[in-house]
Amino acid sequence: MSLIVVSPLSRIAEIAVRHKAREMITLMAEKQDFHRPAVISADRHLKLGVNDITFAGTGDLIAPQERHVQQVIDFARTWDQRAPLLIHCWMGVSRSPAAALIASLAVAPEDDDEALALRLRAASPFATPNSRLVEIGDSLLGRGGRLKAAVKAIGRGADADGNAPFVLPLPGMVAP
Repeated sequence: MSLIVVSPLSRIAEIAVRHKAREMITLMAEKQDFHRPAVISADRHLKLGVNDITFAGTGDLIAPQERHVQQVIDFARTWDQRAPLLIHCWMGVSRSPAAALIASLAVAPEDDDEALALRLRAASPFATPNSRLVEIGDSLLGRGGRLKAAVKAIGRGADADGNAPFVLPLPGMVAP
């Protein structure tokens, strides 16, 4: 099964049910509240309070930190891959695609960074992974700059309206 499904907040319930996801990572601003889909158990929901920014020191906004990325890595490594992992943020364009790349490499470290970035671009013409998350993930996963370079190579995604969930298959899998 080994799929990561990325969604905007507005579609998490529908996407969780459609893909039979049982685990979820949320990357949302600290005070943004929402209802966790009933098919996701509370103990398999990682909620990270981070804003979609790429540098620290921006007033009350919380930039992604090493501890946040380490939580994504640790959660992904305990994911039961018999069902897809749902990752979402507000629009499903920046924070969640970055977390999807990190989660994918956490469970499939043998994957080629360039191939992974190209799979992301094929799955979503809109994804523009948050560069701070990517950079921290590259470092914590020991990628030696390869993930950062691969994401830079695919460039910025097309403009999005926040309504374009997508599936990122792990290496050797085919998207449904």
